[in-house]
Amino acid sequence: QVQPVESGGGLVQAGGSLRLSCAASGRTSSSYNMGWFRQAPGKEREFVAAIRWSGDRTIYADSVKGRFTISRDNAKNTVYMQMNSLKPEDTAVYYCAADRGMEVAAIPQRYEYWGQGTQVTVSS
Repeated sequence: QVQPVESGGGLVQAGGSLRLSCAASGRTSSSYNMGWFRQAPGKEREFVAAIRWSGDRTIYADSVKGRFTISRDNAKNTVYMQMNSLKPEDTAVYYCAADRGMEVAAIPQRYEYWGQGTQVTVSS
């Protein structure tokens, strides 16, 4: 079993940057694909980015391509998401999730374990 724990959220002005971290407990956490999702008030949870367990493949939502970068350090059992050029529409609770599948996925139903989320607020 894997338990993701997010950190790094906060309040930032438009155009600013934040780095989210997701520490995944569990002996086998480095063998899980990891994803970031977000949910804004009144909206459904949406995919943001994901990284394969080996770190050699990443996928992104079109809305964040070129601005967000997902990475991982398996020695630290931690996944990161660097968010640059933030926009007010990026405001949401950001969730980290773990998936044991063979390939990275953008579908939340694929992910077995979820963190509690961290709030990101971008002011205009």
